[in-house]
Amino acid sequence: MTATEVTQPNTTAEPQGMAPLSLAISPCPNDTFVFHALAHGLVAGTPPVSVTFADIDVLNTRAADGLDHLVKVSYAALPWLLDGYRLLPSGGALGRGCGPLVLMAPGRAAGGDPGGDRTPGATGPGILRGARVAIPGIRTTAYLLFRLWAAGVDVASIDVLPFDQIMPAVRDGRYDAGLVIHESRFTYPSYGLVSVADLGDWWEGTTGLPIPLGAILARRDLPAGAGDLGAAVRDSVAAAFADRTASADWVLAHSQELAPEVAEAHINLYVNDFSLDLGDEGYAAVEELLGRAAAEDLVPRLSTPLR
Repeated sequence: MTATEVTQPNTTAEPQGMAPLSLAISPCPNDTFVFHALAHGLVAGTPPVSVTFADIDVLNTRAADGLDHLVKVSYAALPWLLDGYRLLPSGGALGRGCGPLVLMAPGRAAGGDPGGDRTPGATGPGILRGARVAIPGIRTTAYLLFRLWAAGVDVASIDVLPFDQIMPAVRDGRYDAGLVIHESRFTYPSYGLVSVADLGDWWEGTTGLPIPLGAILARRDLPAGAGDLGAAVRDSVAAAFADRTASADWVLAHSQELAPEVAEAHINLYVNDFSLDLGDEGYAAVEELLGRAAAEDLVPRLSTPLR
């Protein structure tokens, strides 16, 4: 998807009179739930906010270009971003049982159409040998986890697609496998696909830590009057928890054609105590992910501390 911009009314927050801060997030229910209060002027002491909605791959690129004051990105992208942005302890997506999935059509998963030199009946990462794989972005956490999990397996190709186009592409046979995120955890059976790997389960089983997915970053050169955006985001999350119905219309208006019950399940999975504060365990999970990836030369080593 391309980025879309919406300037939200801000009728109660202060200070007024300054240009809106730019906030870039995904249209997924967890982000709209978390940022509803901030975007609608319901967090005292914050300036107006102009919201841009975009796919996570677009958001990572926007952050690399320094386009927004406040932006949702993949944790995997942090090594390229922390010189210009600081990681906020609130508002992101980190948890358990919420990892990316590797999906295939049942026939391909069973080895009926192996493709390339993939061995029929193979399991684990070997099932992807010689496969054409669609992913949601090169610098996404999902792809970084995929590379750690499937190290040493030669796939035929890797192509980036907007996340909502991956399942149709695998269903239609244009790809042998798809790496999916967000609400795809709930909807993939309706596309006739099966999960051959849950990378969240793999990560938790390997490290014992929660899985870090999406981070919230604030520019280091914020304009005067921006206030404490870390506190503002935390207050927005707290407001979402305090009144879960307040954001319902906004969440559904921007979700990818999700039924209300799917949007609610999405929120329940991706918004949790780590969304209020990463805490020591959350920071440890991020450090473990980026440390393992740097050791494999998949990302640069961090040159700026996380906190």
